[in-house]
Amino acid sequence: MDKAKAHLLQNYKQQPVVLERGLGSRVWDAEGREYLDLISGIATCGLGHCHPEVVVAVKAQLEKLWHVSNVFFSEPQIELASRLTAAAGLDRAFFCNSGGEANEALLKLARKVQKDRGNPDRYEVISFHNSFHGRTLATVTATGQPKYHKGFEPLPAGFTHVPYGDLEAVRKAVGPHTAAILVEPIQGEGGVRQAPPGFLKALRALCDEKGLLLLVDEIQTGMGRTGKVFAFQHEGILPDAISLAKALGNGLPIGAMLCTEEAGKSLVPGTHGSTFGGNLVAAAAANVVVRKVTEPQMLRDVAQKGEYFLSRLRELQSRLPTVIKEARGMGLLVGVELFQDAAPSIAKCRELGMLVNAAGEKTIRFAPAYTVANDDLDHGVRILERALKA
Repeated sequence: MDKAKAHLLQNYKQQPVVLERGLGSRVWDAEGREYLDLISGIATCGLGHCHPEVVVAVKAQLEKLWHVSNVFFSEPQIELASRLTAAAGLDRAFFCNSGGEANEALLKLARKVQKDRGNPDRYEVISFHNSFHGRTLATVTATGQPKYHKGFEPLPAGFTHVPYGDLEAVRKAVGPHTAAILVEPIQGEGGVRQAPPGFLKALRALCDEKGLLLLVDEIQTGMGRTGKVFAFQHEGILPDAISLAKALGNGLPIGAMLCTEEAGKSLVPGTHGSTFGGNLVAAAAANVVVRKVTEPQMLRDVAQKGEYFLSRLRELQSRLPTVIKEARGMGLLVGVELFQDAAPSIAKCRELGMLVNAAGEKTIRFAPAYTVANDDLDHGVRILERALKA
């Protein structure tokens, strides 16, 4: 940690523990101490640490070919595109390395589609207060949290923010320059806040009415996290494009944008790209992830475990009504909002052997592996109770 402080850019508030190895829902630090990991790389290791099928696939790919760039075709990438588009009901896939890059692709797609439709003045994107879409200049501007904007002004033009879940505010914000609406089905960094029922469906109808693209940020909610492969599927809609990352590679760096055939026609050769996007090793891991999370039993397990975990946390809330304001979430993306700052309780959880993190200043975020056992969820609730009482 001293070496990290001496050499790493100090842009992260890292918890004071050096993690060395992991298996399933457990990790161990450099001193051999075991932790229950209920954040799983911030909703990233959906199949758990070192899942054996992912390990086998990655090792096999490492022994064949690592990287060739997108100047050439590669079988793992093509297979992944086929699996993802089938799972989403969309037609085209673009691969990159992170969620920020995937959202950057969404924003470029929206502008290019409107230009190709003969609407050169349509370049603005409506997004939402308390949203989070990435760290590039464009995606941080799309993010509806001023604290992430501070120090990077002037920000790129073309972004408007409205209250999350307020359809009338969205409608009023649509103007002659509006190109698209960008929305998270659940605001992860915004405190694990779910869109009101029917909100995404209403946005889809509004986009159809006004000639806008509906862009859905599935970076934190995608790949089975909510009990569906993609969270937009709970609303029975089809977006024009979605972004993916986090759980797609089970910890290996890979992101993706999926879009309709009509929208995809706008990104012709030379308009967008990524040197490492769809890297063969990451794609090999992602193929295992997609195969596993599209299994009906896996999705049922996530939904059932999520309901069980939320019920246990709400029981805890009833015992600590002056400490816990609300327990909320969907599937295995759950937030516990406190009446006070969450940081001391997160530190105490770590001292007691459980890893979680904050989503906003007062919300403790849980995003366990889909393979987590109910006994581990019970153990996590007990640790949380001890931490909050302390």
